[in-house]
Amino acid sequence: MKYLKVLIIICICLIGCQSKEKSSTQIKDEATLELPKRPNILWLVTEDMSAYIPPFGDSTVATPNLSKLASEGVIYPNLYSTSGVCAPSRAAIATGMYPSSIGANHMRVNSYTKERGLPAYEAVPPPNTKMISEWMRSAGYYCTNNYKTDYQFKAPVTAWDENSPYAHWRNRADKQPFFSIFNFTVTHESGLFEPYGFREIETRHYHAGDKNYKWKNFGTSHANNKMTESETPVHISKDTKFKVPPYLPDNAVVQRDMWKLYNNIAEMDKQVGVVLKQLEDDGLLDNTIIVFYGDHGGPLPREKRLIYDSGLNTPMIIRFPKKLQAGTKNDQLISFIDFAPTLLSLIGEQPKPYMQGKAFLGDYKAEERNYIHAAADRFDAETDVIRAVRDKQFKYIRNYRPEQAYYLPITYRERIPAMQELLRLRDEGKLNAYQSQWFRDKKPVEELFDCTVDPYELNNLADDPKYKAQLHRLRGEMDEWLETIGDNPEIPESELIVKLWKGNKVQPLTENPIITFNDNKVSMSCNTIGASIGYKIIKDDKTPKPWSVYQNPIQLPKGAKLEVKAHRIGYVPSGIIEKIIK
Repeated sequence: MKYLKVLIIICICLIGCQSKEKSSTQIKDEATLELPKRPNILWLVTEDMSAYIPPFGDSTVATPNLSKLASEGVIYPNLYSTSGVCAPSRAAIATGMYPSSIGANHMRVNSYTKERGLPAYEAVPPPNTKMISEWMRSAGYYCTNNYKTDYQFKAPVTAWDENSPYAHWRNRADKQPFFSIFNFTVTHESGLFEPYGFREIETRHYHAGDKNYKWKNFGTSHANNKMTESETPVHISKDTKFKVPPYLPDNAVVQRDMWKLYNNIAEMDKQVGVVLKQLEDDGLLDNTIIVFYGDHGGPLPREKRLIYDSGLNTPMIIRFPKKLQAGTKNDQLISFIDFAPTLLSLIGEQPKPYMQGKAFLGDYKAEERNYIHAAADRFDAETDVIRAVRDKQFKYIRNYRPEQAYYLPITYRERIPAMQELLRLRDEGKLNAYQSQWFRDKKPVEELFDCTVDPYELNNLADDPKYKAQLHRLRGEMDEWLETIGDNPEIPESELIVKLWKGNKVQPLTENPIITFNDNKVSMSCNTIGASIGYKIIKDDKTPKPWSVYQNPIQLPKGAKLEVKAHRIGYVPSGIIEKIIK
């Protein structure tokens, strides 16, 4: 009898755990069945963000808004960027394609080129590639971005209904579904610089819709747009003892930067709460999918720009309407290239054939992925060539320049006090074995890490015979991936530009759109294959702000003026063609 009672208690505990920790398949199936057919979708995107928040096990600083969001939604601990830095990552999100497959992996493609004797250029995806927001607009969604872009290419005029620090779902037509993005920059790497303080620019989230509000220093750089430290809100005591990752020294300088990191996160959480309150005030919670995530890993040295998990892994929370699957965890692997196909799947649209990602939710959800992939090339003026593949347990890294040191002397990063401290201790020979790894003169050709027991990726297993099978499997997966996406890691950037421009010495041009009239209707076309066509109808001297996405012939009122512009991503956009309707 005693043993029977114990067995019953164990069974009850197991059932309780299963009710909370449902499998990925259960979560996906139930979400698909119960979601609205055309839900609103709100993305809350923060910068330089590892899993430094309570819903993912780090309770150093309170984040009441994100914690509430997680309690009402699903946490995804295995989301990975395709790069450890923002612009390539955003290219992946916007297109659903790997940055290294479309010429988008150098950070940034249009900067530091003159110093290298190269022309400024843009990523050039396949001809019919559109930004995911344009596909959403074509499906009837009101699409807004507030306000960061950084896609590695100029966004066509057809990309957004609104793209500005004032952009908001509140400006849409009555009952029109929306896809809105709010970007929070307070957690950015530069938030660790000295002098330390918050950006006045962040107050845009408190003034949505107030177009008379004026921001101080709006448009200046991350580093310069600061308040003084004495004006900085303090969300956590500066005397807190912080847990420091083993790749950093635990001293007063690094502790101070850890305080900055967590203080910034708390401020970001406050700003997220303002946007969530606006959504709630508008009565939209029951028809909106809310997604919170970071644009890549954390801001500290040996995090951002690297393709260790510290640079790629970022937390994601999704709150579904009516709190579907509230308080659960989905541990499937997800890549940034999965966002675009998933958005289409959530609104009942089939993902586009060119997209390299997989839908992980919605009508067209695919089988869960077995691997995520990542790449690192140029960062500002410094170049390396690294590729990585990871399954749920092991990470394989291939270094194409083993003769080159791992650490890149990036001027921007060296403004972080912790980075300056690392360099000082390196020069004095005072770093321990883990901390000095980053400063090795050479790199191994291959690295293999068991991320379950070595989450900081400090113990290379590539030469351990016990892991030969894992090494061989991941090596083969990487070879197959590189071939599938057409990534030649060793191609010089100069040759990459020639390849993107089809052998030309200048960036290709989008041809001017062609306007034709037939049966009182206007048709538009462009001889540049895959170009997007935007148009504005101007009547009574009233010019609409957003460009409409041309899809089918339209009928225009007499006396109206038509403006038309074409743009293929990666090409120079066409001029604006005007026609008066008589």
